[in-house]
Amino acid sequence: MQQYFKPLFALLFLIMFTAACSNETNTDQSAAQHKNISLTISAAASLKDALTDIQKQYEKKHPNIDLKFNFGASGSLQQQITNGAPVDLFFSAAEDKFDALVKAGAISKENGTDLVGNDLVLIVPKNNTSAITNFEDLSKPTVQKIALGIPESVPAGQYAKETFEHMNLWKNIEPKTVYAKDVRQVLSYVETGNVEAGVVYKTDALISKKVKIVATADNSTHKPIVYPVGVIKDSKHPQEAKAFYQFLQSKTALDTLKKYGFTAH
Repeated sequence: MQQYFKPLFALLFLIMFTAACSNETNTDQSAAQHKNISLTISAAASLKDALTDIQKQYEKKHPNIDLKFNFGASGSLQQQITNGAPVDLFFSAAEDKFDALVKAGAISKENGTDLVGNDLVLIVPKNNTSAITNFEDLSKPTVQKIALGIPESVPAGQYAKETFEHMNLWKNIEPKTVYAKDVRQVLSYVETGNVEAGVVYKTDALISKKVKIVATADNSTHKPIVYPVGVIKDSKHPQEAKAFYQFLQSKTALDTLKKYGFTAH
């Protein structure tokens, strides 16, 4: 009798062991399928607050996606991508920076679009007592320091320079200019009172309780302020990058951008 059961027990053990191994393999495969995917988005500094909100919305609906943002001046971000930085999407504050990557073949035209717009404004510290009420006041001898983004790399600085040139003010304003690495640094300089005034996007001014808008540049004085976004061709996760790109064009995302002051394009 014992001789009969020994082979039977051995067979049962083999079946159970095989099943356990199979379950472990399936579990490993399932875990691999649900492994988090990280997407890197290089975006203009002026988009930080809006995209942080959008990040929460998207990651809640897609728990396997981690959105990582690299915020900075659009020109600097463009240069990083040109030099091979591992990026999945580029969200620029200027068409020329974006178009340079399209021309270089880093972004396909069919995977890029102009998403939103913005306004250029003159700001001063909220408790400011000076008589700065418009762009022309900046040329007065009493105004000593004005913050602008570096025109070559910061689109807001480029637009500001165009506005001053159009108004024949640049010659008087340039010697007073304190340059900043991006638009958020301009905002910081004004908030802390290190400068008497600065030029930023309306969206940047709206998030601060320490500054006030005293003038808005006429759209005819500078190139159109357009924010294009697109998928980088060399993205390691093109399918997921395109999915987020499509989400940015959804009503949910656009409503969030409008909430922060961006305009529909």
